Amino acid sequence: MITSDHFGNMPDGTEIRSYTLVNSNGMEVTAISYGGIITALKAPDNNGVPEDIVLGFDNLQDYIERNPYFGAIIGRYGNRIAKGRFQLDGKTYDLAINNAGNHLHGGKKGFDKVIWAVSELEKENGVGLVFSYLSPDMEEGYPGNLEVRVTYFLSNENELMFDYHAVSDRKTVVNLTQHTYFNLTAMKEDVLGHELQINASSFLPVDDTLIPTGEMKPVNGTPFDFTSPKSVQRDIGGDDRQLKLAGGFDHNYIFDKDDNDFFHAASMYEPKSGRLVDLYTTEPGVQFYTGNNLDSGKGKNGVFYHKCYGLCLETQHYPDSPNRPEFPSTVLEPGKEYTTRTIYRFSVR
Repeated sequence: MITSDHFGNMPDGTEIRSYTLVNSNGMEVTAISYGGIITALKAPDNNGVPEDIVLGFDNLQDYIERNPYFGAIIGRYGNRIAKGRFQLDGKTYDLAINNAGNHLHGGKKGFDKVIWAVSELEKENGVGLVFSYLSPDMEEGYPGNLEVRVTYFLSNENELMFDYHAVSDRKTVVNLTQHTYFNLTAMKEDVLGHELQINASSFLPVDDTLIPTGEMKPVNGTPFDFTSPKSVQRDIGGDDRQLKLAGGFDHNYIFDKDDNDFFHAASMYEPKSGRLVDLYTTEPGVQFYTGNNLDSGKGKNGVFYHKCYGLCLETQHYPDSPNRPEFPSTVLEPGKEYTTRTIYRFSVR
């Protein structure tokens, strides 16, 4: 089932609509046309009680004025590009500087801040939404008219699937992701008690502006080793320079897989509720972020979001890839298709 409702109006009067997907098990996902933002995701605990497990706000104004990318589509380039600059075929492209001297998440008006066209999708095995947007040539400094389509699909097997598709009429770079902050306690407490496994034997250390240094460091023997399940809190306060630079975990993990293989990338489990989320993706990496910069502001239902009140698993190509030829390429040639898929599978234990 799909229902739609008025969510608010932009300052220029444009209406923003919300859309709620409900599968045959009663699981619900609500998203809005502004930023493709997932404003709510209701999943059952091990007693069958459905609760909202994602961070967000109660109104459109807060999403416009103070949103730290809660639930949004991120583009054209998810994560950071060093000094807001990259080259294609010898030509330099300058982007907005919006994060410690670097370019972050598509710039000052990335895909998280645009209004998407939305169409509804109903299939035998579930329901979905198709978000479409034409990013014009040189928007936020990126070359090419980029036609983007992102599909959210909620299956009757309690899987939330994200399919990303883009084409450009000029050579450009693309790295799309989704920035939902999860809290499997339904925001009753922080995420430090969540148990996480990431199927990656290496990660990307960063400099003091959180740009990868270029090293691909083995996780073995470091606080970044999540190859076996462990709680977030176990090592987050360790005496480690990388943790101190980021204020916690905010690093890209490199998956142990071949290019474009669909891969069981990670899982997160919350013992009190029994909620379990398994992550699958075609992407080569994931940014694991522990909400280090959450500022105690008020979120949905009057809950204050303190540091580590949500965690993100953002499937993507590596940060700063346009400036790192040794990283998997994020270049999209004209006439070629950009396609990636990520699935979050929800269950209980």
